[in-house]
Amino acid sequence: MNAPIPPEQRARNRAMLVLIVVLFLGSALLAGALRLSGWRPEGTRNHGELLEPPVDLRERALLLGDGGRYEWRPAERTWRILVAPRPGCGESCVELSRNIDLVWQLFGHRADHVHILWVGEAPADAVRNAAWRGIARDPALVATLPRHDDPAGTPVYVVDPNGFVILRYPPGFDPGHLREDMARLLRLR
Repeated sequence: MNAPIPPEQRARNRAMLVLIVVLFLGSALLAGALRLSGWRPEGTRNHGELLEPPVDLRERALLLGDGGRYEWRPAERTWRILVAPRPGCGESCVELSRNIDLVWQLFGHRADHVHILWVGEAPADAVRNAAWRGIARDPALVATLPRHDDPAGTPVYVVDPNGFVILRYPPGFDPGHLREDMARLLRLR
């Protein structure tokens, strides 16, 4: 026959059960409160502005500088960095091209899955690399880009493999932020 449980042991068992329930429900409530407040861990946030809704460029005929047509080819899973500066942007565009080239080089073996689409005529000193695609300036294309006419300078956009503009970086952005966001996206391939 089972011996009766002493009252001290019963009180300790109840306290342990209450503690377990409080820990479980407390952590679930804290996680829910953080989620509802909009907080996210640092590693899961974009540095660029997420565009809602994304801009659809799939139906736009992008013409290359040599007269050919730029094809989207979603099956190749190529991401794009799109730059649409004002005509004659000069030294600021040269510096932007250097920063974008540096970001592209830092992708390493994944750099083959990124194109840089430069809309319009680039300055003569602009850095061009294997990912560079010069796109003929199309006012209708530029007009579809959110806040393209920023008085502070030239914004940069990220276009997904399907042809949707999903992120915008304001003029003067930190190139490390673009690299970090793109590296995360390239891992999604």
